[in-house]
Amino acid sequence: MARPPATLTRPPSRVPGARGRDDRPLPPRRPGPPPRSGPPRRPRTPRPPDPRRRLRIGRLLLVVLLVIAAGKLVEVQAISAGDLAADAAKQRMTRLVVPAERGAILDRDGTPLAFSVEAKALVANPRRIAADWSTPEIRNTPGAPTPEQRKATIAQGMGAILHTDPQPFFAALMSDRSYVVLAPLVDPTAARTIREQFPEIAQEDRESRQYPAGDVGGSVVGSASWSMDKGRINGNVGLESAEDKVLAGQDGFRVVDTAEGSDAVIPGSTRAEQPAQAGTDIVLTLDADLQYTVQQKLSAYVARTGAKDGSAVVLDSQTGQILSLANAGAGGAPVGGDPAVTTPFEPGSVNKAVTFSAALEAGLIRPEDVLTVPGNIKVADRTINDAWVHGPVPMTMNGILGKSSNVGTLLTAQKVGPDRFADMLGKLGIGSKTGVELPGESGGSVPARADWSGSTFGNLPIGQGLSMTTLQMASMYQAIANDGVRIPPRVISATVAPDGVRTPAPAPEPVRAMSPQTAQTMRQMLQSVIQSGKSPNEGTGAKAAMDGYPVAGKTGTAQQVDPGCGCYAKSIYWITFAGMFPAEHPRYVVALMLDAPPGGDSAAPLFHDIGSYLAAHGNVPVSTAPPRQVPLQLTP
Repeated sequence: MARPPATLTRPPSRVPGARGRDDRPLPPRRPGPPPRSGPPRRPRTPRPPDPRRRLRIGRLLLVVLLVIAAGKLVEVQAISAGDLAADAAKQRMTRLVVPAERGAILDRDGTPLAFSVEAKALVANPRRIAADWSTPEIRNTPGAPTPEQRKATIAQGMGAILHTDPQPFFAALMSDRSYVVLAPLVDPTAARTIREQFPEIAQEDRESRQYPAGDVGGSVVGSASWSMDKGRINGNVGLESAEDKVLAGQDGFRVVDTAEGSDAVIPGSTRAEQPAQAGTDIVLTLDADLQYTVQQKLSAYVARTGAKDGSAVVLDSQTGQILSLANAGAGGAPVGGDPAVTTPFEPGSVNKAVTFSAALEAGLIRPEDVLTVPGNIKVADRTINDAWVHGPVPMTMNGILGKSSNVGTLLTAQKVGPDRFADMLGKLGIGSKTGVELPGESGGSVPARADWSGSTFGNLPIGQGLSMTTLQMASMYQAIANDGVRIPPRVISATVAPDGVRTPAPAPEPVRAMSPQTAQTMRQMLQSVIQSGKSPNEGTGAKAAMDGYPVAGKTGTAQQVDPGCGCYAKSIYWITFAGMFPAEHPRYVVALMLDAPPGGDSAAPLFHDIGSYLAAHGNVPVSTAPPRQVPLQLTP
């Protein structure tokens, strides 16, 4: 049945006063198409899936994946091949340090005092050993050891081969660590034997520092040991420390490939290599035989006198070279440095040589001049006495020095004056470092000239109120022995490069301390100290005399400061002696210091012992001249 035609109608007018659009007529609506007629449509039946379509999609996806894979393969093999290969190589490469052979330290005749030998450090990975011996295969093997038993076997084997207690090895192997050093310095042959028996043990290249002369020259040579941080031997004290850069050389390296999962180097895999440059040898001025003898005699004398310590220095009088530098009980290089170089003390009457050198240089005295010396003298607020009680006595200048009169020396110093005295102190090197190559040198102490008070000049001329080291004391007397020219002492004679080229050490700058005539006169006056005879014409150092050799020298005794009161102690002394022989043309200078021998024993007998050996060791010709005898004290 047909639908009736649509009828157009107008909407009703808006209510007057309503807000909105104005009342406009709507446009006429277009008529729509007439409705369709006929029977109703059946619903559509779903189309079954097409398997060929799915196959086409799968093939398409496979092609896409193959294209992507091919592109990646091209990238890996062509574009990124170099980078990937480099990354893989880096994972296999290991940079190995090739330690430089450390230079040797030799005495003046080439006798080795220190050198290095090849050594191996035996190391292990306790965790890996435990894991390797805990696998199911091992556990299921009848009679197989447990990890603990295996470690015990390794420790026992190492102890037997190295002839030492195995317990420390076992304790290290039982730790829960991935790296332990079992033995730091092992002979290469023994290391090879251990590794052949126990594959779990690895080795590292090292050096062992050897001191074939033992503690001979030990306070000079010092010591060195392997440094894990630096991967080489490192100097600790002495010349081993001061000259470490010269001795050490320059390490090299090797870049090698290692097997996957281990540190084993693949044979023939070296990629880059730089050889190590061996260190330089150092030749000392020391005489090893003399050094040994001086150390022995010094130690024996210190023990006999009960002194706390002592030091001795022997110089070549013409060159200033140190032939021996010894310390009692300090042969093995004390941590704080060599006491003969680092530890100053008040020298006492040894310093009177400064006063008389200044007086002679200024032309104020002659050795035979006579001076009436009272038993004491007042300087500012201090009263100074002689070591023996006496009234006014006539003494020669030889006698004032030979009998070590404090009063006579201060009377002479007053003629010299503070300025000339201070000038001579400086020329003789007192108050300044010698510049010796050893570490930690002290320059001693001398009050600044501007700070001198009235009493200062009552102390310094007799060796109190200032300090010096045994080496400085020896250097002062070397100037007198060498006709007034002081040559700063040195302990290094030369260096020898790995190619064998020998380079002499730079020569120190000589210092003219006094005229040759003054030095010669001083040597004559210092013989008065060694003069023997009936009192009052015997010197204080008669026990230093040597048969067949005229000796010139000076004894010294200085009060030590009592730390409790900060004042001078009445019974604690520094005992000193400095001398030379043969007196006319000296070859050797010997300086000695004893720290607080209870009986105040003189060091003169020790000079005699060392000097007698020196004369024989150095083939010094015997003098045919009779011992010098001069008046010291006149009969009033």
